[in-house]
Amino acid sequence: MRLHDLAHARAGDKGNTSNISLIAYDKADFARLEAAVTAERVKAHFGALVTGEVVRYALPQLGALNFVMSGALRGGVTRSLAQDAHGKCLSGVLLAMEIDGAG
Repeated sequence: MRLHDLAHARAGDKGNTSNISLIAYDKADFARLEAAVTAERVKAHFGALVTGEVVRYALPQLGALNFVMSGALRGGVTRSLAQDAHGKCLSGVLLAMEIDGAG
């Protein structure tokens, strides 16, 4: 199962830092997301795209997890030649992460 089966995501940026919120479609799935989607797994999932630290913040009242990824935007909007310098597509990359399908 992929994350997009249980959640949607929004991305933002500031400098060379990407911020991705993973929001459960159903709050009943939040505990499952919280257990399966750790900062370490997100860092491994992005591999070389994220050169810095990944920090996770849990927002259970919203059924959401927020990931702050340093060194994710090749220097940031004003310094990068990347086609998606804002990193909006990174939310789609996160939603492609595989998790255990057992519910």
